[in-house]
This record gives sequence, C-alpha cells and structure tokens, in this order.
Amino acid sequence: MTTNPGVLRLAPHSPESEEAAIGGVLIDPDLIPAIAVYLKPDHFHVNRLAIVWEAILHLNERKAGIDILTVNEEIRAMGKADQFEDKARGFLVNLINRTPTSIHTQDYARVVERLAIRRQLLTAADEIKTLAYDEGLPIEKIVTTSQQRVMRVANNMVRDDDLPFYDAVMDVVNKIEARMVNPTEVLGVPTGIRDYDALLMGLQRGLLYIIAGRPGMGKTALLLTILLNAAKLGARVALFSQEMTREQVIYRLLAMETGINSNTLRAGGLNPREYSLFVEAFPRVAELPIYVTNAKRTTPAMILAKSLAWQLQTGLDAVMVDYLQILSDGGLFKADNETGKVSYFAEELKQIARDVNIPVMAAAQLNRALESRQDKRPMLSDLKQSGSIEQAADVVTFLYREVVYNEATEFPNKAELITAKQRDGVTGTVDTHFERSLTKFSDSRITKIDLNSL
Repeated sequence: MTTNPGVLRLAPHSPESEEAAIGGVLIDPDLIPAIAVYLKPDHFHVNRLAIVWEAILHLNERKAGIDILTVNEEIRAMGKADQFEDKARGFLVNLINRTPTSIHTQDYARVVERLAIRRQLLTAADEIKTLAYDEGLPIEKIVTTSQQRVMRVANNMVRDDDLPFYDAVMDVVNKIEARMVNPTEVLGVPTGIRDYDALLMGLQRGLLYIIAGRPGMGKTALLLTILLNAAKLGARVALFSQEMTREQVIYRLLAMETGINSNTLRAGGLNPREYSLFVEAFPRVAELPIYVTNAKRTTPAMILAKSLAWQLQTGLDAVMVDYLQILSDGGLFKADNETGKVSYFAEELKQIARDVNIPVMAAAQLNRALESRQDKRPMLSDLKQSGSIEQAADVVTFLYREVVYNEATEFPNKAELITAKQRDGVTGTVDTHFERSLTKFSDSRITKIDLNSL
C-alpha cells in the first residue's frame, strides 16, 4: 500500500468481507440480531450487498423467516429487483456457495463496519478541507463545523442506545437494585452538598445543568465549591472561567480548603496556626484532578475541543462553565442578537454534554425583571427572556440568598438551591450554608439546643 498522498487511492472496502458477512447470516440467521445492532446497509460499499442486507433487516424486524426465498421476495417488494436484472435469487445462491462456513461471520461484519467508518472519515476530511479553503468563513465556524462532522462519524459507531434493549433494561435494573442496597449512594458525579446530591443523585453524564441567579448571589462560588468537592471525591473536572484568572481560582480553592480568607492569603499575613493549615492543605489542592482554563473569548468549539482532548488524555468526568452569557459566538451572530447567541450557547453546551458523555454545569445570569416582585426568588419564567436556556437544560437550579435583599435577615448565611426543573426527577429546594468570607457553600448547619438549659 502506497503512502504517497499524490497517488490516487481507492476508498477502503473489502468485497470479500461484505460477501462473507451476508453469506454467513444466510447460512445461520440466528447471527442476525447481534450483527444488526451495528451493521447498517450504508456500511456496504457494494450496492447489491447493501440492498440484500436492507432486505434481511426488514425481515428481521418483522420476525419473519430468513432464507434465500424470503430475502428474494423482500427485494422484489422493495422494488429493487431490477438492480439484480431479476436474478437476485441466483445472486444469493452464489453468496452462500462462496461462504462455506458461518463461524467467522461476526469478524467479517466488523471489518465491513470499520472500513465504512474509514470511508466516512475520508468524506468528512474532504468537507473539512473545503471549509478550510473558504476564507469568507470565521475560523471559529470552521473549527466548530469540523468537530461536529467528525463527531457525527463517531456517533455512527455503536453507542449505549444501540445496544440490545434487553441489555439496556438490565442496566437500569442493576441501578435500581444498587439504590435498594444503598439508598444514599450518589450515582453520578458528586457535588459534595449532601441534600443537593440526594435530590439530583449526583451530576449525570450527558446532561446540561444550569445554575442561574442575579449578580452577587454566589454562582461562581457554587461552581467552585462543586468543582472542589467533586475533585476531592475523585472526579476529574474542568473549569472554563472567563471572569477569573487561573491564579484567582487557585486563591479561592485554597481559601475553601484551608478556611483562611483569600484576601489574607493574597496579603501573606498568615499567623502560625494559619500557616500550618496552609502548608498542610496546598499539596492536597495541587494534586487534585482539576483543569482550569481562562482563555478570553471562549467559544463552545474551544470547550468541545479541550474537553475531548482531556477525555482522551486522562479522562474527564464533568465540565463547569462560568458563565454562559459571556461565551463568544465567534462572529456567528450580529452584535444585537443577544437572544440568538444565548440560545446557541445553551444548545451547544447541551450537545457537548452528549458528545463527550459528561455532565456540563454552567452558570447563567438572570435579568433584573424579578427585582420588581415582592418575592424575589427566581422562577422558570425568569428564563423566558434568555433564549432557549430552559429548553436546552436538563436541570435548572436557581440560587437565592435572602441577605442580598435584606441585610437584617434572621439567617444571613442561608442560601437556597431552588431546583425548578429536573427533566428526569423531582424538583425542590435545598437549604445550604454560605460562608461569605470563604465564598464557600456547604451543608446547612444544624445546631441542637437543650431547652432545659435556658
């Protein structure tokens, strides 16, 4: 095989493997259900063989008998007998004659699938080359479209939703039984906030989580709290921050871990006890499986590219984005089309969650419309003005702290996580404790008081 790019090369295919795959299932139709999971008609390079496999799949779906006669009649019913010059039956007989055994049929089918994917990748490469030559397209658009084109090929491979239904049911059964044995077990990526994890069962792969609130509520602090907690519990997490530098993020994480105000850490004014805590804590933080990037004008394409790279290098369990509305669209929208941009960002983050198969959690800013209400707790209707965030999100949690509006509140450290939407679960409100000096969220503190002592 030549490696000279200047030499014309045929598209990768193997007529022999394609014939052997079809011949094998005609000899042993019991093999069809397992092969039909991944082998599709468009995987065949030889058109006649693609038609035969399509006919076999039709019969299999109807649970009809499969042999030379039934396949021949199905080809006629499909109106494609003319592709064989009305000699489809003889074509099928020859296939069986050239396939003495069905033992290696699955191996041949896998060869057909792999070669088809190679052809699809070559087609995608040609499309990407055409995009790259178009100087009228923004580079961000070229990168995004290129990644989507390659991901489309990858998604044609066997995925969880392509597996036999029995296997999918058993997977759910196993999860139910695991919850029966340990009802408090977190099935997804843990947030480290006990009641929030109980409500969500952790952050689930492929889902988009929105943390929404007005400015000053602590959305960034909540993302960082979940980032730190998840990493300490073994999850590999990434943060895309456009409001803070990596150094600022590290100061905040060290403050959360040590219990020392980040301003004190910056000033270096640590007393002996604080310095001891600091020396003990920073090695733990330094070794956490965290990625932080604060590139300006971060686009969804950049988030996808970096997430895929980290996934391949060391694995990736969750992505945090701070925050949704200030992502860059790479020039795809006019400057005044804010609703279009926000909808695009939400839909792209949702697709990234699915493509990389990880939970994506993004902070989102709410407009000031709720300020005119007496009860300023956010509601789903407050997202209506923000494009299709609610539609794209699987889970929407609003962050609310009464002290922001009422400094004389009885509970100045109380923070409410109001989950107003959970596509596959219940909604509800979780009370948490917010330590403003550390910008850290934690489980609500319960203080027991002995009334007899009063």
